[in-house]
Amino acid sequence: MEFQILESNGIKIRAAVEGDGPLIVMVHGCPESWYSWRHQISVIANAGYKVAAIDVRGYGGSDKPHPIEAYTLKNISADIMGVIEALGYDDAILFGHDWGGPIVHNTALLNETKITAVAGLSVPYFPRGEVSTIELFKLIYEGKFFYQLYFQEEGVAEQEFEANIRKYLESTYFSIDGRGMKEQFENPLNAMEKSTDSKYLDGVVEFDNYPDWITTEEMDYYIGEFEGSGMRGPLNRYRAQEIDFEDLAEFKDQKLKQPAAFITGSLDPVNFFVGSGYKDSMDLKNQIQDRYENLLAVELVDGVGHWVQEEKPKEVNEFLLNFLKAIKR
Repeated sequence: MEFQILESNGIKIRAAVEGDGPLIVMVHGCPESWYSWRHQISVIANAGYKVAAIDVRGYGGSDKPHPIEAYTLKNISADIMGVIEALGYDDAILFGHDWGGPIVHNTALLNETKITAVAGLSVPYFPRGEVSTIELFKLIYEGKFFYQLYFQEEGVAEQEFEANIRKYLESTYFSIDGRGMKEQFENPLNAMEKSTDSKYLDGVVEFDNYPDWITTEEMDYYIGEFEGSGMRGPLNRYRAQEIDFEDLAEFKDQKLKQPAAFITGSLDPVNFFVGSGYKDSMDLKNQIQDRYENLLAVELVDGVGHWVQEEKPKEVNEFLLNFLKAIKR
């Protein structure tokens, strides 16, 4: 694996690149980096692909524009297309986790002939609907704390998180992994019923030890990345959602056309944003398949939280390799 700094869409994007063959671009979410794909990069590359795991704009070794409007899905999708071109390819397969899911899904929507297949992790494809996601969350969480609404005011979350990046990252990772979600369901804490004047870290689930899916050394890498990059870029992605709603008006209710796959943990909090979760993989498929024209594979990994490719890398790698085999047939 080597790091490359790629000129893309007028900015610089850092990518961890390995392998030869058809191109796969891996796109992380928040608060992550290329490093969240560390268990997948070599495995997928060794299966005969060129893998580029990027730092999304605003993160790590990539450029960090200041304006909120720089972080729209259209802009980040253009970054992805620029990465593909900079690596000398005409098309690519995309994998995306968390915010990387909407990024790769919308990149596919905007570039139907150049994105040949898409795999989403944690966040399935959601077509543009009647109201923006922010307006929807305002209705659902009226009178309650919801992190995406808390993130909307510039500077507030930045100040809280940057005061202690380690606490922010450990709290975020450990409160919504499988262990953290089980704790919240079995013993509801203040974090489940916070008021709108609360802060993000108020009442968050805390543990005395690390979970078995990440080491202190791995966490140290993440901390170093965010201590260097700050939090404005990552938080601006949440703030750009109202602009996305206007930008994507022509794609209202449009299905995703490319061959697609989706995998998530049964305890991923995203499953409960607007519903009550999924019973099993079949239930998950039944609930999301009408958004896709060619949904080839779906898996619900039992007992796993939000960081599925890190919590269960073996299972995720097998799922992704099987998806790649299916689209080659």
